[in-house]
Amino acid sequence: MWRTQWQLVQGAITPYIFSVPTVLLTLLAVGLYALGWRRLAAQGRRPSWWRLLSFGVGVLLCYVVMHTQFDYYARFMFFMHRLQHMVLHHLGAFLIALSNPLPIFAAAFGARRFPRLALVWRPLRRLLFDPVVATVLFVGLIFFWLSPVVHFDAMLNLNLYELMNWSMLVDGVIFWLVILDPRDPDDARTSRFGVRFLMLLAALFPQILLGAYITFSDPGLYDVYAVCGRAWPMSAATDQVLGGIFTWIPPAMMTILGALVVLRLYVRHESKKGESHAPSADCPDHSGFRPGTGQL
Repeated sequence: MWRTQWQLVQGAITPYIFSVPTVLLTLLAVGLYALGWRRLAAQGRRPSWWRLLSFGVGVLLCYVVMHTQFDYYARFMFFMHRLQHMVLHHLGAFLIALSNPLPIFAAAFGARRFPRLALVWRPLRRLLFDPVVATVLFVGLIFFWLSPVVHFDAMLNLNLYELMNWSMLVDGVIFWLVILDPRDPDDARTSRFGVRFLMLLAALFPQILLGAYITFSDPGLYDVYAVCGRAWPMSAATDQVLGGIFTWIPPAMMTILGALVVLRLYVRHESKKGESHAPSADCPDHSGFRPGTGQL
């Protein structure tokens, strides 16, 4: 029995098509994160364990949907493909960004060790992490890869297929890094909280419209799955409706979750600002009341 169960597990985790870039990039990301985490810990600035867990779970989810048998079903079922991209572009990318990995990667590289890399990274980061650019790319890539003609070619070309998946993951991480940046916007010159809420709204409605369009369109919008054959005996109409729903509802839920995190960051920021501006107990206010004494 144990042998049979192990064979089932082994079959599930075995990649449908072995991808050298996926394995190398995943190992590189995990290795750099571990190195940076260790160096920060040695300096007494070790990141919290929940951030480590968030990063690990996010990377694991992305690896599972890209490089296990899940990827087989994502290639031959439209709704599984949409689940795959929901993880890459939303859930997995959200968890990776929530771990605040950039300071950890910076510690792994070290600006002194790679000064030229730092010179290239700064202008690139200013460009990609601009709120308008990040939002346009986040929404634009969804529409681009779901264009029926482009989607047809991407699902039949292995290199284009991997480019599609990795572009969705990288773009998703960039967008959520801007949204979930835990630093003080005034000190770190990051996007203000109001801008982040506008980014979420700007990304929300186009995805709702696209999901609704796919859901209510005539069957056969993505005929590549009819050409290649579906993994399960499911009608084209059902597959497309489920794919449209997964393009529509889960991203909306992730937007709400992102808004809640931004709201929490805003409340924490305002609390700290209020504490820094609180009057000292040794200084009377304008009315002559001395705080902490109960006397005028």
